[in-house]
Amino acid sequence: MADAFGQMLLDGADPEIVERDDGFVSTSMLNYFAPVRRWAAVERRALRYVRGRVLDAGVGAGRVALELQARGRDVVGIDVSPGAVEVARRRGVHDVRLLAFEDVSESLGWFDTLAMFGNNFGLFGSPAKAKRLLPRLRPLVGRIVATSNDLYATTDPAHIAYQERNRARGRTSGQLRLRVRYRDLVGPWYEYLIVSPEEMAEIVAGTGWEIRRLVQDEGSYYVAVLEPSASRRGPPGR
Repeated sequence: MADAFGQMLLDGADPEIVERDDGFVSTSMLNYFAPVRRWAAVERRALRYVRGRVLDAGVGAGRVALELQARGRDVVGIDVSPGAVEVARRRGVHDVRLLAFEDVSESLGWFDTLAMFGNNFGLFGSPAKAKRLLPRLRPLVGRIVATSNDLYATTDPAHIAYQERNRARGRTSGQLRLRVRYRDLVGPWYEYLIVSPEEMAEIVAGTGWEIRRLVQDEGSYYVAVLEPSASRRGPPGR
């Protein structure tokens, strides 16, 4: 399938057009290039919890990686979009790789922080996949700083109907199937997971992780800081 998302970033075009598998189409202005002063307040506040060597999952155009580099962090950015990787590299991300989130392994080395800004807890795709991946991440990263949305805050009938449809099919309310469209390009379908703080806590239970703090304001967007539930928090043998 075409790299619609990557081409959109390469062209610097907006709005972003995302299609859901029920036919719902949303558009939003790009924030992939936004400087830190234009980030959501909870993301700016959460930067204090991003420490040491950082893995930026879903690097996109590199907004998070570039800000962390400017703060002296050693950052590795990963993305499945070749176009996004090229844009991030052009914009100055020092180490960016074409790699799927589920393929992260010890070959990348130890990371003090896994950063998942921009709703990128969604990269886990489903609760079942999250429960498989989180234990695998335990020996590789010291903490996870992840963002998501409390989907139950919506009053939009289309979103509420989609949540009900998901539950009727045995899926989590916020288990989305999406694809990006750009001009004449149509990207592949992918699974994306949006969860409330309570649902995130249920997902991480028993995986070796726990939510240590939440960064929230009056909106539905929030940041969760996950740390190992075991007493030893360094990598094995450290």
